[in-house]
Amino acid sequence: MNPILRNTLAVIAGLVIGSIVNMSIILISGSIIPPPNGADVTTTESLQASMHLFEPKHFLFPFLAHAIGTFAGALTTALSAASHKTKLAFIIGAFFLFGGITMVFTLPSPIWFSAVDLVLAYLPMAYLASKIASKKKI
Repeated sequence: MNPILRNTLAVIAGLVIGSIVNMSIILISGSIIPPPNGADVTTTESLQASMHLFEPKHFLFPFLAHAIGTFAGALTTALSAASHKTKLAFIIGAFFLFGGITMVFTLPSPIWFSAVDLVLAYLPMAYLASKIASKKKI
């Protein structure tokens, strides 16, 4: 297969897999750590209105979703790319980082969560995925 086509498909696959993993973790999070009483998490507007009710434990699964989703997407990309595996993994990390930055401006989350999320969940996970992929021989 043409390396450019393979790399393009690897990035698309990474974005899809990362997004699926992210949303899957978000969707199961409420059954593991229920939202606070009175919080409606079904729409962005109601989530914005009830964000003040959230405790630190409620931010665990969003962080894990962002970190594991980014890791899964970057690993998928790095493992399936023909070349430039690290660069392409970081493209996935940057894409999800952009989503995280957008989330910070959309939802009034605590500053500590925004900082931890933006600093630890995206580019470090892309780096880790690229290192793991570079050690694998396929």
